[in-house]
Amino acid sequence: MGCKCSKFTLCCFISRKNGPVREAHNAENEEKSEVNDLPAFREYSIEQLRIATSGFAVENIVSEHGEKAPNVVYKGKLENERRIAVKRFNRSAWPDARQFLEEARSVGQLRNHRLANLLGCCCEGEERLLVAEFMPNETLAKHLFHWETQPMKWAMRLRVALYLAQALEYCTSKGRALYHDLNAYRVVFDDDGNPRLSCFGLMKNSRDGKSYSTNLAFTPPEYLRTGRVTPDSVTYSFGTLLLDLLSGKHIPPSHALDLIKDRNLQMLTDSCLEGQFSNDHGTELVRLASRCLQYEPRERPNPKSLVAALIPLQKETEVPSHVLMGITHSGEVMPLSALGEACLRIDLTAIHEILEKLGYKDDEGAAAELSFQMWTKQMQETLNSKKKGDVAFRHKDFGPAIECYTRVRTLNRIH
Repeated sequence: MGCKCSKFTLCCFISRKNGPVREAHNAENEEKSEVNDLPAFREYSIEQLRIATSGFAVENIVSEHGEKAPNVVYKGKLENERRIAVKRFNRSAWPDARQFLEEARSVGQLRNHRLANLLGCCCEGEERLLVAEFMPNETLAKHLFHWETQPMKWAMRLRVALYLAQALEYCTSKGRALYHDLNAYRVVFDDDGNPRLSCFGLMKNSRDGKSYSTNLAFTPPEYLRTGRVTPDSVTYSFGTLLLDLLSGKHIPPSHALDLIKDRNLQMLTDSCLEGQFSNDHGTELVRLASRCLQYEPRERPNPKSLVAALIPLQKETEVPSHVLMGITHSGEVMPLSALGEACLRIDLTAIHEILEKLGYKDDEGAAAELSFQMWTKQMQETLNSKKKGDVAFRHKDFGPAIECYTRVRTLNRIH
């Protein structure tokens, strides 16, 4: 293996006229190092990636891996029909070609079903690109904060937490304990609806970016002091993700800890989750998040402890992720039931007929239809209030957001 690594490094710096040597070496790796249907890490030419992404076309830009300008991620397809995500760095991001290649190769050795694995890289001239598995079902941020068809179910949120902890445990066991800017945009969903951790965050900090976002409210306190990422910093970020899963919003840890201290868990919990979990499970997840968010790094649990704590909380383990997520393997929304179709049309007569067949009973005659219509109107008002509150919260317009959420709670009591 030592000779192969040296050979690979040498090939990376051979001029373009010797390209066939590099291609032959890549082909050798691809033949001998298949792991779980994934080819071994290899180097791609800029021309290969240009063809795969249709010339880095604007319409192929995606946000699945939560990247921000000047780094851009494109979706693409190789000649063998494998779908890929291509991250193209700003030209000043990695001035040292050797450092970029060594770092990419190191991350590329990882192979795990909890990761969106790195398949290769490109280092030609000033170009620096990473090639990873393409995840078609968007990000955790999309499904938690900007959902359209259905909110994420409690059982799926617990599964996300466990799979993410398992990804971190695997990376730690392979000597890659540092993950940069762990957040809901770094968690992506594969064809089966399973959550994966983007491998892009495993690359060491480059010149054009920082290890954490500029929002100081979500930054580990020790990073603010030292500017360095540690495994304990990653655990702190995992704690913020647990809060995201619990609340359905990106709540600053300090505010969440105040709510936890005051035992005001109802304000911390997503109203869409009502009735989906026991108080014990909710309390346990809050307790785990609190441990991850401890000010002193040494008091936070490690990934192995996180996995052990999350396994007993899992629900509906026999249900596939794509079913819990409401998606098919192709990424399309699953067909609605007859009741769902009627609700989508707001066809009160059809809804009433379906509910009557299911055994729904109320007052007789016209009073029954009036009662049902009033109930439907109240439910629609509840959903509208929640949507308005979420929009206001995302725009940091907290006054109107509180008013809307208060209205939702009032309507829930009426229901």
